[in-house]
Amino acid sequence: MLFKSKISIFVSLLILCSPISSQAAGSIEAGKQKNALCAACHGADGVSLVPLYPNLAGQVPGYIAAQLAGFKSGERVSPIMAPFIMALTDQDMADLDAFYASLDPVARAIPEGLEEVALEGQKIYRGGFAEREIASCMSCHGPSGHGIPTLYPRVSAQSSDYLQTQLLAFKKGERTGYNDIMSNIAFGLSEQQINALAIYMSGLN
Repeated sequence: MLFKSKISIFVSLLILCSPISSQAAGSIEAGKQKNALCAACHGADGVSLVPLYPNLAGQVPGYIAAQLAGFKSGERVSPIMAPFIMALTDQDMADLDAFYASLDPVARAIPEGLEEVALEGQKIYRGGFAEREIASCMSCHGPSGHGIPTLYPRVSAQSSDYLQTQLLAFKKGERTGYNDIMSNIAFGLSEQQINALAIYMSGLN
């Protein structure tokens, strides 16, 4: 109990103290027009047809703009995103952010036959992994995976393939950010645990 209390306080302090960069006010209508650039991979309605690409519909306000800025600055690296990002202005990013945040996410179900695996993921998501001092995922992403604007993203309504890929990238140091919170968490998880966690999160609504 003492461990969980310390973790809860630590996470709360991170949420309160993490800087939130000022962003331009976004226009939903302008973002809808600019979405044509993104729709091929992320879908016209923000729901990707490719499991390895993220669904953007219903993402927490401010998160997409921050990620786009990270791609442009080089803080976050993606050869796929690079050709599209450099021409975007701060206003473009804010407009796209507002558009995607306005869309309704599409709920997913845990694939049949993977319920037992998902239960293992549920234990980590809701209770953490005390043996390795890993806090619960819901401390930042919420009990239903809806995230906390603007710091922590929605993880529900994503494909398990995408979630697993990103967690593995954090584990291997290929993706950084969030004051290294995610890297430290993912590093302490086995690939089997990451798979279970991704399957569970993909079914959150």
